[in-house]
Amino acid sequence: MSMPASTANWHWKNKDVTSWARAWFERELTTISIDGEGSESVSVTSVRDVEGDVELGQRKSKLITIYDCKVQLQWSGTASDGTSVEGKLTIPEVSHEITLDRLSDYTYEWSLKTESSPAVDSLYAFAKARIPPALEAKFAEFPVAMIDTHGKDLTVSAEPSRTGTPVSTQAVPAPVTSTGATTSAVSKPALAKKVAVNTSEIVKEAVFMAAADDLYSLLTDESRIPAWTRSGAQSVPQPGSSYSLFGGSVRGKYVSLVPGKEITQTWSLQSPVWPPEHEAKLTITLDQSSDSTTVTFTLEGVPKGLEDEVGRNLEGYYIHGLKSIGLGAVL
Repeated sequence: MSMPASTANWHWKNKDVTSWARAWFERELTTISIDGEGSESVSVTSVRDVEGDVELGQRKSKLITIYDCKVQLQWSGTASDGTSVEGKLTIPEVSHEITLDRLSDYTYEWSLKTESSPAVDSLYAFAKARIPPALEAKFAEFPVAMIDTHGKDLTVSAEPSRTGTPVSTQAVPAPVTSTGATTSAVSKPALAKKVAVNTSEIVKEAVFMAAADDLYSLLTDESRIPAWTRSGAQSVPQPGSSYSLFGGSVRGKYVSLVPGKEITQTWSLQSPVWPPEHEAKLTITLDQSSDSTTVTFTLEGVPKGLEDEVGRNLEGYYIHGLKSIGLGAVL
């Protein structure tokens, strides 16, 4: 039996759209062509490479773009004296944080292949002034196109099925007491019952170019958590205190904390597919080396059948979330 849209859309889902994203950049960025005064003109001739991962996620019925890419382009133009000019352009970061959150500005790394001359240098300056605004207009279209193209794969329509079983319109008789009198039924909210759950363990590991103390703070400090979750959080890092991440999608309590070393917490997903009152245990260990920190996420007590979905989301929301704020780069 299909779940109602309100239930199905609560799930924590991710879709990898990296291949689509590369094709989109190759198709859309090469449409950029700009004419200047006289015979000057510049254009993006090819997209040489797109590095990075692109995902569309959904939590609590909200679609979220998750991406951090390095884009390398080939550009060309014609100088005022007719000289053909070529060069390369790299944008080290095209991400949700820059495009939508505006946490920083785009960075452009230019190179010129053609031998310098007054006319060539003039066109080079023209390219540097005019190509970035055109690229940024395209970058602004990218998350919209991603949602328009793939959003339907993650959300379930609320339109009622036309092939479902019709609901009986026959009235249900009121219960009869032992004295023969009828009584009105009083609805009471059903109490969630804790049931025995067969579980397994998930382990995910990632290396971050950050100090262990800084990562510990990012994982526990209520004011810093939204930087990588992109949503509200509640956290008082003390044993026995409750926490809430991803707008309430994940909840639990801290069990023990060793600053800069280890975080142990109960963990539950606020979703209809998660067994009532069931809690897993998440242990996050931080092992710092000379230039990086290895973080291991060990989630014990994951209900059987949910291992793949929960594992993907540990990678997508925790690991990729942290790397999306620059922790995947060399310090």
